[in-house]
Amino acid sequence: MPCLHLLITGRVQGVWFRESMRQEALKQGVNGWVRNLTDGKVESVVCGEAAPLERLLEWARKGPPLARVHSVQVAEIAEEKSFSGFEKR
Repeated sequence: MPCLHLLITGRVQGVWFRESMRQEALKQGVNGWVRNLTDGKVESVVCGEAAPLERLLEWARKGPPLARVHSVQVAEIAEEKSFSGFEKR
């Protein structure tokens, strides 16, 4: 199963980004996790089928209504482990 590492920059903390991403990931059937970083970025690992991953990536480029996403760095990675669900860390 393909996995992506995302690093999201902009106004992405304090705007419900993580919870909104968790909800969108569950809606799309994508597994993984999302967390805030101390430098103001949001980091995520997402695993799933190609089409749902692309839809989640499209969502991440916009984020929830209060977010202002400047960039999303995407890197393909080997699956870290078998995720079950989507965790907000």
